Amino acid sequence: MQFIGRGLVRTPESKDQIGGADDVFVGDIRNTDSILAALEGIDALIILTSAVPKMKPGSDPTKGRPDFYFDEGAYPEQVDWIGQKNQIYAAKAAGVKHIVLVGSMGGMNPNHMLNSLGNGNILIWKRKAEQYLADSGIPYTIIRAGGLQDKPGGLRELLVGKDDELLQTDTRAIPRADVAEVCIQALQFEEAKFKAFDLASKPEGAGTPTTDFKALFAKVTARF
Repeated sequence: MQFIGRGLVRTPESKDQIGGADDVFVGDIRNTDSILAALEGIDALIILTSAVPKMKPGSDPTKGRPDFYFDEGAYPEQVDWIGQKNQIYAAKAAGVKHIVLVGSMGGMNPNHMLNSLGNGNILIWKRKAEQYLADSGIPYTIIRAGGLQDKPGGLRELLVGKDDELLQTDTRAIPRADVAEVCIQALQFEEAKFKAFDLASKPEGAGTPTTDFKALFAKVTARF
């Protein structure tokens, strides 16, 4: 299956950075009106947006856990909850037929370390947006990825799980490229719809690289 993709970025600088042309729109997910043009006429939406914690100036990671903060107006509540809710609401109004949402493992534990970064409770707000999507009536796939790695994709056996079970194992990370591939594959199989799952990978060289994505999605039974 072939797709004609569109991108949405927050600033013209980001558009220039990725070499975007007319297929890349500039908008702010915190303002629904600014993203309507990007969603007009599309069939599916992949949501990758996330608040980004920043290390406080003067913090020294070699001397313990550094302090983090979020820019004003860019806390997880505004980005991961309101911003994602806006995208889902606008996509539903535009007649989108499938939404893939990439979140994070760890949401079962309110005391997870990621929630403490900048006092943002990022995983709690991500879960809130996931629930909003699951309740929206739009066919959805929620992918809760493990630790993201900047490594080549297509070389690993992928693992799906639920309820953060994979966090209790040694296989709790995954290359970004493999997450991207799973997002695209999810748009092509009915087995991926109305499903939510954790996603990680075996180390490169261990296991057999995943190529049968229909079978991978068929392993998932959880709707949330």
